Amino acid sequence: MAVRADPLTSENHLISVSALAIKELNLLATISAIGFLYAIGFLLTESRGMLSAEAHRVRRLALYSTFVWVLTVIVGIFTEIAHLIGAGFSQAFHLNIIHDYLLSTTPGHMVLFQLSMGFAALALIFRAKKVGSAYFALAATMLGIVIPLFSSHATNAGSHGLVIGSLLFHVGAVSLWLGGVIALIVISPEERARSITRFSRLALWCAITVGVSGFINAWTRLDSLSGWRSEYGFFVAVKIIFFAALLVVGLIHRRFIARGMHGIHGIHGNRQVFRLLVNESFLLIATVGIGGWLSSIQPPESAASIRMAADPVVAITGIAAPVPPNIWRILLAYQPDGTILGILLFALALYVVGVATMKRRGDSWPVGRTISFALALSAVDFATSGGLGVYAHFAFSYHMIAHMVLGMIAPIGFVLSAPITLALRTLPQGRVENERGIRGTLITIIHSKYSVIMTNPVVALALFDGSLFVLYMTPLFGYLMRSHSGHLVMDIHFLLAGYLFFYVIVGVDPNPRKIPHIVRIIVLFAAMSIHAFFSVALLSTTTLLDGGYFDALHRHWNTDLLMDQHTGGAIGWAMGEIPILIALVATFIQWMRDDSREARRIDRAADRAAAMGEEDDLARYNKYLAELSQRDQITQAREDS
Repeated sequence: MAVRADPLTSENHLISVSALAIKELNLLATISAIGFLYAIGFLLTESRGMLSAEAHRVRRLALYSTFVWVLTVIVGIFTEIAHLIGAGFSQAFHLNIIHDYLLSTTPGHMVLFQLSMGFAALALIFRAKKVGSAYFALAATMLGIVIPLFSSHATNAGSHGLVIGSLLFHVGAVSLWLGGVIALIVISPEERARSITRFSRLALWCAITVGVSGFINAWTRLDSLSGWRSEYGFFVAVKIIFFAALLVVGLIHRRFIARGMHGIHGIHGNRQVFRLLVNESFLLIATVGIGGWLSSIQPPESAASIRMAADPVVAITGIAAPVPPNIWRILLAYQPDGTILGILLFALALYVVGVATMKRRGDSWPVGRTISFALALSAVDFATSGGLGVYAHFAFSYHMIAHMVLGMIAPIGFVLSAPITLALRTLPQGRVENERGIRGTLITIIHSKYSVIMTNPVVALALFDGSLFVLYMTPLFGYLMRSHSGHLVMDIHFLLAGYLFFYVIVGVDPNPRKIPHIVRIIVLFAAMSIHAFFSVALLSTTTLLDGGYFDALHRHWNTDLLMDQHTGGAIGWAMGEIPILIALVATFIQWMRDDSREARRIDRAADRAAAMGEEDDLARYNKYLAELSQRDQITQAREDS
């Protein structure tokens, strides 16, 4: 007797297959859009920032890819709902269910974010006439692909911060790598020949990032032999094999480029590059496909993930509750925040490459600026991954110390290290006539209307001090403290707001505004007053500002939460005034140096005029006064007569 298949089971299987297919199509479309936008912004030639005919052709491809990305996100909503409720497709189209999924679940919030980034990218690409639109569209697309990773299976793994950060860089690097290869395949042979060397450098950085981040992910999720024997471990091993093959193809590719595609190989060489790119794209697509399949598989439970599931504190903060703090525990504790750590390593690599480029050219770069940059990086790492960052998750007072380090101390180090000046002196210029290149684009950004607005001292002050009241005097603080992404938003905001403020006040990099020193001093005194007022407001609070976050941790040390909040206010007052005073002294010194420099300039102008037998400005002014006096005397004599 034949057994009839259960229709519901068959439909559930179809839903699962459809969801996976849509997910893979979504990933491929997003990566293609990233590659096309990257090509427009960094590979294809442009004329004074305007898109070329080839760039407009690639722009249309980016528009189609982005449209497919947005469409698959919308279709994915219904397949995901059908998968979650375990019913047929028809049940997934109920408005109430869609409303609850999008507004009441974390995956739904991520879908809404993806859609907002997708529609923003579509609008930018559709109206793009300049390279700048491609930059913003690329940023939106990259955010759309990496931000949803905060709600992936990695959030349930041990070493939460490290895994999330490594996954962000892993997906971002793979997307740029594969997207760039796809873009090189579709652009014209002439543009490909001109762009292949530049892309090869990016591919090398991406390969290093993919290898390191992939190792970190495998190491944290598969911490036992049984984990490697699981289905998840099997596909990780297959992915490693494909990555090794990619490295071999990449090595052949770079050696071929090093021999020179022009002159030696000509058209034949261009065809060989095309074949290498196609082979590389197939390997990359297979690797990405395996990665997409891995994201749908629950990783095996590691010892760390089991401890995390059993510890409610780890479920809230992502790390285990530390022992009561002392100076040595604060100095020695370390829980790596993979996102911030990756950004710091990337910034360090860029700065080192810039300094090495200067040295290779025979130019000098002040050692003090390099030391300042290294100290600023160390301060950020200590305030995010080091002991200070660990205890900042568990006590408001330590959170405030970390805030002051990120917003007050580290930005001064970054500003004094002059990263913009280093970039302007080392970034490549245009490859053809009228092409701005990366260096010209940076100059355009510095002198843009947006930069002029942002470097207004009032705007910088509002972001620097005004955001304190928005963050801490509203429910926003408690909301952000409850998630890893919230901590990341706060840390990046503190850094950027502090950097902008001190860049305007004591920056040594080029500034689109010429701000008088007296105005800088007034702004510093205003910042000091506002910061003091904020600290007094914290000291005067009678209720907790964290929305119950610290109380939910049930820490057994420093249990008086309101007193700890008042301590944070006092720390903020003390630590906030010292950097501002240092900036005030630095402003006075810069003022005196500028006056001395101006006096020397006037003296040199006078010496040049005297050497050429000409009168200097002072002599001409005195002669003018003498003529006025003589006229007055003549007029007075006539009136007397």
